[in-house]
Amino acid sequence: MNQILRITPKDNVAVALAAIGKGEKLSVDGMDVVAADPIPAGHKIALCDIPEGEKVVKYGFPIGYAKSDIAAGSHVHVHNVHTCLSGELTYEWKPTYPAVEAAEAVTFMGYPRADGRVGVRNELWILPTVGCVNDVAKALEREAQKLVGGGVEVVNAFPHPYGCSQMGDDQENTRQILADLATHPNVGGVLVLGLGCENSGVALIEEHMGDYDKSRVRFLVCQQVEDEFEAAMALLEELADNMRGEKRVSCDASRLVIGLKCGGSDGFSGITANPVIGGFSDLLVARGGTTILTEVPEMFGAETILMDRCGTEELFNKTVSLINDFKRYFEEHHQTIYENPSPGNKAGGITTLEDKALGCTQKSGFAPVMDVLRYGERVKTAGLNLLSAPGNDLVAATALASSGAQIVLFSTGRGTPFACPVPTVKISSNTALAEKKHGWIDFNAGQLLTHGKSLPELSQMLMDYVLAVASGEKVCSERNGFHDLAIFKTGVTL
Repeated sequence: MNQILRITPKDNVAVALAAIGKGEKLSVDGMDVVAADPIPAGHKIALCDIPEGEKVVKYGFPIGYAKSDIAAGSHVHVHNVHTCLSGELTYEWKPTYPAVEAAEAVTFMGYPRADGRVGVRNELWILPTVGCVNDVAKALEREAQKLVGGGVEVVNAFPHPYGCSQMGDDQENTRQILADLATHPNVGGVLVLGLGCENSGVALIEEHMGDYDKSRVRFLVCQQVEDEFEAAMALLEELADNMRGEKRVSCDASRLVIGLKCGGSDGFSGITANPVIGGFSDLLVARGGTTILTEVPEMFGAETILMDRCGTEELFNKTVSLINDFKRYFEEHHQTIYENPSPGNKAGGITTLEDKALGCTQKSGFAPVMDVLRYGERVKTAGLNLLSAPGNDLVAATALASSGAQIVLFSTGRGTPFACPVPTVKISSNTALAEKKHGWIDFNAGQLLTHGKSLPELSQMLMDYVLAVASGEKVCSERNGFHDLAIFKTGVTL
């Protein structure tokens, strides 16, 4: 295996594929360099002298500029590189609208729903409208495990701290996210559990649900009954009975909606896991399916790549607003837009937000952007969609589920055990992580570097794995019993 990788011919840095000692002689693309410093795995080494103020180029794009002269062979990282990014920008549309060739159909075994969508799970959920009834919901989850079986695959409760003492967008976001999840295709039955005096009570959640399948949803206001536990269990038993006879049937992969997210990234994420996910996205889109890319702050620095893949000026303008509105959100709260990457990202070799963003956006593959969604908005257009949500793993993954993703693909270089309301597939950027945390990691994209697998081969392997998960194969977080819900909070709490 080569010791360093130069991602594109334009790059003036290379990535260390393994730890490099000071004085080691290295070669890549006909260029020879001697390591002037120890270079940790995943970190960058200068392939030539980079004068102070000159751009540092990786992925073929600038990831920052040199804060001081950087000699060939030097370790290139936060100590000698600074971001080039600034605040809101004016953009020019330079369309490079890629063509998508249709591919042969593939199928999975799912649960068709009355609204035309398809579930990849048939679960019974308990959704509190307000944090005050979280403990009731958790107690119900424990008691209702006896209902699992037949068509009832899982019983899960989703406690959260919101639903009251909220104002403006926060209150609306809570209502919309809960309504989206109450009508999610992975749900065979759901109990919406309210208290009775909260701002976002069951009646308001039902209003936000629109035209829904009433056979699958029950509502309970705890203050209106003598024994909320007994009343709730009766409703859960009724829902479970309705689900008993439901079975999986063959469904076309065009019915799949897959969320794309990364977290705990390292210097390999943009080389292995994210391009593999991008390859998968292109394979699914070619079959008429849908993918959703989010975590807007981690697009900063790579946003023009996405903008140029917009097929219309209207979509381009929506993408510009997606980016600049999120920058404005930071500014209105008097926060630094570029307080990123995280300490874990930096330890893994990611230096600037541009470095992170250029790796992050590779999850989108090469397909055209077909739509741009508001936070909480349900996907309605097949193909690649962009969704407004922050970079926070739990909030962004919940937002993907809320928009209709039946599965979320989550790439990571450092590992994480969390899960959102839908199956959350953990894809490691490196083989060491996959071997160490086999109870967390579902798919090893590090094979691209350690097992001689090609990018197309791994992308197809991921496609096959996603179809298996969609057909019922459990991922690690499901086997561990993990499931989380996190709602985006932007403003005042009363």
